[in-house]
Amino acid sequence: MEPKCKKVTSFLFTMNKPKNPSMRRSKIAKSFRDLHLKEDDHELLITLRRIWKIAVGQPDDGEFPSLGIFQCMAKLIDRGIKDKNWISRSKNMLIPYYAAHIIGTYTMNKAELADIAVKSGVIPPLMELLRGKMSWIEQRVAVRALGHIANHRRTFKTLISSVHEEEIVKLTMEIASTCLNTVYLEYLNLKCENRLEYHRDLITRSAVEMEERKAEEWGIQLQCWSLYLLNCFVTKKRCIHLICNKEFLHDLCGMWGGLVNIHNSSFSGVSLIRSLCLSQEGRKRIASSREVIENLCHLSRSSDEWQMKAIESLLLLLKDKETRNEVMNITSPFLVDLVEFNNGKRTKVGDIVTQVLLQDYGSIKYRQLVLKEGSRSKKSEKVLEEVWNLKVERRKRDEMMSEEEFRERKLLVAMLKREGNQKFWCGEIEEAVEKYTKGLDLCPLKMKKERIVLYSNRAQCYLLVKEAESAIRDTTRALCLSGVTAPHVKSLWRRSQAYDMKGLARQSLMDCLMFVNQRSKLKGKKVKIIPYYAVRMLNKQINATNLFDQAGRRKSSIDESRQEDVSASQRRNESHEADMTKDKDHNKKFPRKINKFLSGKI
Repeated sequence: MEPKCKKVTSFLFTMNKPKNPSMRRSKIAKSFRDLHLKEDDHELLITLRRIWKIAVGQPDDGEFPSLGIFQCMAKLIDRGIKDKNWISRSKNMLIPYYAAHIIGTYTMNKAELADIAVKSGVIPPLMELLRGKMSWIEQRVAVRALGHIANHRRTFKTLISSVHEEEIVKLTMEIASTCLNTVYLEYLNLKCENRLEYHRDLITRSAVEMEERKAEEWGIQLQCWSLYLLNCFVTKKRCIHLICNKEFLHDLCGMWGGLVNIHNSSFSGVSLIRSLCLSQEGRKRIASSREVIENLCHLSRSSDEWQMKAIESLLLLLKDKETRNEVMNITSPFLVDLVEFNNGKRTKVGDIVTQVLLQDYGSIKYRQLVLKEGSRSKKSEKVLEEVWNLKVERRKRDEMMSEEEFRERKLLVAMLKREGNQKFWCGEIEEAVEKYTKGLDLCPLKMKKERIVLYSNRAQCYLLVKEAESAIRDTTRALCLSGVTAPHVKSLWRRSQAYDMKGLARQSLMDCLMFVNQRSKLKGKKVKIIPYYAVRMLNKQINATNLFDQAGRRKSSIDESRQEDVSASQRRNESHEADMTKDKDHNKKFPRKINKFLSGKI
């Protein structure tokens, strides 16, 4: 046991008197050496908060790391875990949180500072917090600090040499999968007076009215930073077989961070899937999961912020010869709608998608393989023919078209559009679809505005006849033609409705949000007011996609099942008791019957 320090040089006083730099540095170093021995709890917490603010304001400043701040923070965490009497006194419960946060802040950007932290022994106490020695609040900053340490190549090697890499990966996977339920059960589900006081102090920071919202944000950050730590292992091609567990891949599809803005720390399940697709082993395991592929396909045709990550993942799977045939039948009906995707850059996403889909279209062997695989393969072959006709054949015909023929086509398309509109308003939906389809077939490719309107109008017809998938296809094509900078507003709303029909709440919500955002940018006062129907859709999908509501519903279903089990066991016990009473009565009557039989009465 080290002797307890009763007189420690005041850190705050030293910081405020920087006249002699060498003396100031020596006093700060002495403060760091003795800080973990300090008995004045109030002064210790004030000092630690001061250091935390300095670290957040200047995360790349190497002065404190060079003076021993990492050893100090590691000792404070270690003391908080081992000394129960000390940690339970006054505000000392806050100290491990601030200590781990300071470590993560200084190791965030510079590899040199992360190297000093590792050599100072911060990994063992951080691992104890990651194992759940305290609570999810400390896990949040511990997984953040370990993620920053693992992000630097040099310190990553030290991390996996000092800690068994399978242990840290399994712990992080478990945290990512269960942290939202943990936050709900241990904090949000409790009444205010039952929540831990130091948790409330850290979360609220004098903003009590934002307590639950802040707790939700911290829970989502814990999940995002866990995924970030896992991504550090994936990018270095470590433990991919563990991360590609079927159950965890299923959970990854739902890890999207919700609507909470977590600035630069944002990371999602799709980002991790995309990183897995960069390795051969990861592509094989992702390709074997139909659920993951379908989730990526739905994201690729949405206004979700992770849309491009989903498209990149699908293209990586299609470029690989070993996984191409396995995923082609699922992905091609979705990607065909993106072949004209204009993302506002010189290299358009639509052109890249076209190249990947048609990379071996002319191969005779591939065509024979596709035809042998059955109906699903014939469907993908039909999709590839559609892409070829749209991007190659029609483009050639349009280039050879004379100006007179172009004008005739333009007039004919306008006439078919008017006729389709008339059929629509008369309630003749199928006839309207035929008119719009003829107009799209005749419309030159460079008449983008006309094609956008025709696609969007036909999608409205499909909505009325409850053909949600066809409506999604047409609205997606209209949005790809209109581009990312100025998406077609009506198509956004119609696709949101179509996704709602299919029960895809996340995609419906993101389209509805984009619809409201784009509508507010239009000219005119009336259009800036959010329509009632959009508000209803937003409320519906926000409730459906709320991550913590799902945890609450899961808890209530578990409670109901437990109640059913209890009631069933009670019924079994009651029936058993009834049978026992019947047996007793029967045993009482049975000797009488024997006597009557022996006496000849019966």
